[in-house]
Amino acid sequence: MASYSNFYPGGLYGPSISESVTEDYSLKMKYKAPASLFGVTTPQTANQIKAVSDKISTGIKVIEVTTIDPNKLDYVPKQHFEEINRLKKLAGIDLTFHGPLVEATGLSDRGWDRMQREEAEKKIINAVERGHQLDPEGNIVITFHSGVAGIDPAPKIKIKDENGNEKEIVTHVLVMNERSGEFARIPLMQKKYFPGEEREPGDITKIDEEIKDINKRTWETELESLSERAFEGNKYIEVGLKGQEEDEQILKKAGETSKVLLEHYKNYSDPEVQKDIKYVDELTGGRVTNKIQRISHGSIYVREAYTRLKKMFDEAYETVENNPNSKVEKAKLDEYKKEIAPLIKDLEDPSNIDKLAKEVMRGVNVLRTITPPEKYKPLKQFMIDKASDTFSNAALHAYDKFKESAPIISIENPPAGTAALSRAEDLRKLIEVTQDKFVRNAKEKFGMSEGEAREQANKLIGATWDVGHINMIRRFGFSEKDVVKEAKTIAPFVKHVHLSDNFGVEHTELPMGMGNVPTKEIMELHENFRKARKIIETGGWYPDFKSTPFKETLTAFGSPLYSMQMGPTWNQIAHTSSGYFAGYGINPEVHHSIYGAGFSGLPVSLGGQIEGRSRVSGTPME
Repeated sequence: MASYSNFYPGGLYGPSISESVTEDYSLKMKYKAPASLFGVTTPQTANQIKAVSDKISTGIKVIEVTTIDPNKLDYVPKQHFEEINRLKKLAGIDLTFHGPLVEATGLSDRGWDRMQREEAEKKIINAVERGHQLDPEGNIVITFHSGVAGIDPAPKIKIKDENGNEKEIVTHVLVMNERSGEFARIPLMQKKYFPGEEREPGDITKIDEEIKDINKRTWETELESLSERAFEGNKYIEVGLKGQEEDEQILKKAGETSKVLLEHYKNYSDPEVQKDIKYVDELTGGRVTNKIQRISHGSIYVREAYTRLKKMFDEAYETVENNPNSKVEKAKLDEYKKEIAPLIKDLEDPSNIDKLAKEVMRGVNVLRTITPPEKYKPLKQFMIDKASDTFSNAALHAYDKFKESAPIISIENPPAGTAALSRAEDLRKLIEVTQDKFVRNAKEKFGMSEGEAREQANKLIGATWDVGHINMIRRFGFSEKDVVKEAKTIAPFVKHVHLSDNFGVEHTELPMGMGNVPTKEIMELHENFRKARKIIETGGWYPDFKSTPFKETLTAFGSPLYSMQMGPTWNQIAHTSSGYFAGYGINPEVHHSIYGAGFSGLPVSLGGQIEGRSRVSGTPME
């Protein structure tokens, strides 16, 4: 039985648990995190004032205002966030903010769209501005997920090879055509045997070559199709125009004149032209109508080819323009532009369809000399690029508007396997690129020095590390050591921590110490984990078990009971007796029968009427 010097344990509800057993609830960390670093989330509701007030009444010192539903955030009036800030000051608590779940890249299962990314940026900026209302004087931490759309661009698993050695492999790689927004999948689990293309399952060492090959084959296929269309159209037009002089001779012999064939084609819908065609057909045996039909058929092919030519020219030009090593190819395309520019107006005239067909064929030959553009790029690289645009622009906007009190944009790893950029290496790369873009734009926009811009970037852009989310890599064959390794990779960028436990399979969100998340090992990796505020995310615990996960978390961490960081710790007392606040508040119902409901129920030695022994001498008293 534990002993206490100045803590009132309440009444015992049966046999107490021995101290040796209660120690098992602790993660036995060297670092004893104080209760002031732990917080809880508010429920999903528009009435965040009541939600925060309810949490404050429990005595918790850190509260994360949570609006992960984008629509729910817009239901919260601005006055409510201002009032929450007043509650914060009155109660002396700290606030953090979980922003809405927004796909920062602009991706969806239908592909990518530039407008979607810009819309995502506006939503995140709106959340940053709303979050600033919660703490206008400080740098409130605002968490956003790195990815929301259920797309993993390069999923990894861990397997054992034929020798029993563990190795990490990539199951497939997604690539994307930025111009069209389409995805393509490169499977990697099949072994390749063809000479020069040999590959073991999961090997990504040649992935760049495979993507290059895909781009080459795609470009050549499109060129071949374009060339075929142009050739077919040109052939129909040539057949249609063949024998035109013979038709004119027939008309001259009859003493008649008529418009040239392509003029007939151009103005075919004109009633007067149709009368003329009918008359000429009577003299030529219907040959004019037949010729116009052939030209019209060929025109469909030619104009489709012309549309494709313009699209492919744009893709090729964009590639060479962004590549300083493509000066020769860019010169070829510039020359073609210069030659065709004055012809475009005439070429679009239906009476010049034969000339258009020849120009399309010439354009195809020019494009054949160009290095295939990078139509498809690795989706992971693309997502990091687009998400970093969104987050860096949001951070830049926040600094521009709020200066030194700008909120901290903290990017969270989503549950492993459910969304992109959930692994530490990817999240770290996203943060680094976001910070670099912030520095570049801050120098240009605000005239800041490199050092000043970098200082603000490091301050305002970081990571929220969810220990439960990363633990889910275990279902893909990874071990506890791998989970700790992930945390070590992201540690230098950590601003904030989310706590939940699980068994590495499902996103169960248990209190810490109740699953197999290596919390102790993670927290002892880096001071950022120790100093960061830790938000308990155990949404499903209370409905099932009807107890607060806060006590369980403090117990797991072995947090000191008192603010002066002295014993006892929560793991020593949490499970030894009934809670002080059990039952009807500060005076539980069991205490009525033991100690009485008022002063008269106290022992005589304390001024009451209950007989007992003297607390000094032990002598019976009446």
